[in-house]
Amino acid sequence: MSRQKILIISNGPLCRNPRVYKEAVTLGHAGYDVTVLTVRNHAPSEAHDAVLLKDALFRRITVDMLPGFSTPRIRVFSRRVGLWAARKLARFSALRSIHSLGPATALLQEARRQEAGLTIVHNEIAHWVGLRLMEDGRPVAADIEDWHSEDLLPADRERRPLTILRQVERTLLQRAVYTTTTSQALAAALHTRYGGRQPVVLSNSFPLQPKIPAKETGHIPAFFWFSQTLGPGRGLEPFLAAWMRMCQPSRLVLLGESAQGFVQKLRASVPDTCQARLELLDLVPTDELPDVIARHDIGLALELADIPNRDLTITNKILQYLNAGLAIIATDTRGQREVLACNPAAGILVSLDDPESLARRLDEFIADRVSLVARQQAARQLAVSHYCWEQEAPKLTTLVAGALAGTKPNQNQK
Repeated sequence: MSRQKILIISNGPLCRNPRVYKEAVTLGHAGYDVTVLTVRNHAPSEAHDAVLLKDALFRRITVDMLPGFSTPRIRVFSRRVGLWAARKLARFSALRSIHSLGPATALLQEARRQEAGLTIVHNEIAHWVGLRLMEDGRPVAADIEDWHSEDLLPADRERRPLTILRQVERTLLQRAVYTTTTSQALAAALHTRYGGRQPVVLSNSFPLQPKIPAKETGHIPAFFWFSQTLGPGRGLEPFLAAWMRMCQPSRLVLLGESAQGFVQKLRASVPDTCQARLELLDLVPTDELPDVIARHDIGLALELADIPNRDLTITNKILQYLNAGLAIIATDTRGQREVLACNPAAGILVSLDDPESLARRLDEFIADRVSLVARQQAARQLAVSHYCWEQEAPKLTTLVAGALAGTKPNQNQK
């Protein structure tokens, strides 16, 4: 008997799309014939993806935006020119196109060539592809990890095709066989805006790390923050302003790929007396990140509440801190409030508006080492009880089995 085929579509490398990778692994282990269709657009990620694909129970196919692979160079060049032209139009005119976000047409063409009993779409251009596939009569499910039409800083939103993104979001929420998202807060907001069935929540959690070793005592506590990009609008500048005012000694470790000139500006704002305690780390392979996180003491989840998506979602950042046993410092967003409501002992919610007040709270947080250890233990327990992929994988397989059988998801599924 042939296995049921599932096509997962996303824009970008697997190592930069952990939600896609976890989904593919889970469904491969569940016995489905899984194909992941992605865009090859980030050369440094290819080596990391090769590691993830070794012995994987799914296959990956790509729409190449980089030369040197199986796609003829002239076709890659044509795609890149098309992307450049769409972005230029968006910059200098009122014309806003989905094609300014990536090779949407090429992705759709490749998706149409793939047979699948169910297609699951992630991220902006993949969501647009999903809409077109639904018009073809194909069953489509949508993961809305981020609320794309309500994301980013105002300056970054000016050239985005917001009208198209909202139309796609509305249609997916009303017509997809199921939708998923990352928090109860975001699920409720999407349902209020667009109607349809409320999305099922699948957290951005990860498989539980092996037992976390006890933290060393007597060392200077380390605050840790990571993301793929070190850049503005991530809460780092106001946190740094508070950190430099602290009385208690501490280290600040930031991991990520710097946006143009951002790290230099960040360094320039730090006085000489603090420079030695500020450490900047390059991106590491996905499988190495949990161990890197676990070497620190306090995880920083500095989402900005004035960006609706960042206010509502629960990113993988805060959940990986829990998994690694780090105490949590989180900004008071609705998504992060949802996490700490499950166990307030795991960390505290803070505001970035007043650096003097925040500095005092940070001093208090690390001064009592016994309390800090208790928070770290509570954080790990919260991962075990609520926020690990072992809790989420059965929800995903139930959704997929129901979609393939033609049944609708339970409206009350959490």
